[in-house]
Amino acid sequence: MPRPFASSADLAEKEQTLEVLADGVYALTAEGDPNVGAIEGEDFLVCFEALATPAAARRWLARLREHTAKPVKYLVLSHYHAVRTLGAAAFGDATIIAHDRTAALIRERGKEDWESEYARMPRLFEEPAGIPGLTWPNVTFSSTLTIDLGGDRGDLDLAYCGRGHTEGDIVAWLPRQHILFAGDLVETRAALYTGDAFHQEWVSGTLDQVESFGARTLVGGRGAVAHGREAVRDAIAQTRRFLEVMIGEVREVRDGGGTLKDAFAAVHAALAPDYGRWPIFEHCLPFDVSRLWDELDGVERPRVWTPERDREVWAELQD
Repeated sequence: MPRPFASSADLAEKEQTLEVLADGVYALTAEGDPNVGAIEGEDFLVCFEALATPAAARRWLARLREHTAKPVKYLVLSHYHAVRTLGAAAFGDATIIAHDRTAALIRERGKEDWESEYARMPRLFEEPAGIPGLTWPNVTFSSTLTIDLGGDRGDLDLAYCGRGHTEGDIVAWLPRQHILFAGDLVETRAALYTGDAFHQEWVSGTLDQVESFGARTLVGGRGAVAHGREAVRDAIAQTRRFLEVMIGEVREVRDGGGTLKDAFAAVHAALAPDYGRWPIFEHCLPFDVSRLWDELDGVERPRVWTPERDREVWAELQD
């Protein structure tokens, strides 16, 4: 029997958990749904990620308001994917910060990504009619950007670690508290989506840069917060291994004259014992393998995903 397309059959509500990671530092996780966070400045808030719709973002902000009434001054977007960006209207007139390449990707393929992700993950798009349009950053940067949190709260450092999950992923680092918001560059007990990735750079230099922060607490893109250096190292290692196994299996099939479908079967067999029960594993893998096959075939930048292309790849590999 064919599997339901992507996450189209995943309609069960996930339990959200709000954690206070340090004084004025918050993370909201939701059993493998996209994570979000917030950092208090002296008299303002910095929010990290916007969720898929303004309605979903307003629910997150209502939880946050149980702890702080400070206005949101900055909204940081780790990358361009619709489930991270389209809720931005809920944050009012906050300055939206992203990497230069994220802004370029929104211009290049934001509309198509919106349509693709809505079809793949409809449950995340609460009240989709409330989305006013694509989210456009007000401020972009290429390497690093520091936000002075004011008073004795120190700095929040935004940094580009290299190409990985997308061309434009950034992380948010609180050096005083040793807390890292890593976006989808790291997952904690959740499968990786790599359909827009640069696998070979991600698995080496980019993850090395993420690890170099020496975080004691890490909020990944999905999954539970990693508390303690050992748990942080484990989350990064788990992410690295997922990528290493994929690269090794797909390369071996290609070099042996196999097909894309053969590569998918090999990757699935290799990863399923450790990762198969984790959130969005079955959803992600066809798109992951398709992009990696292209990458190893010399396709430098990911091809644009559309609902039509999504269905074609799913039918070829997963049905």
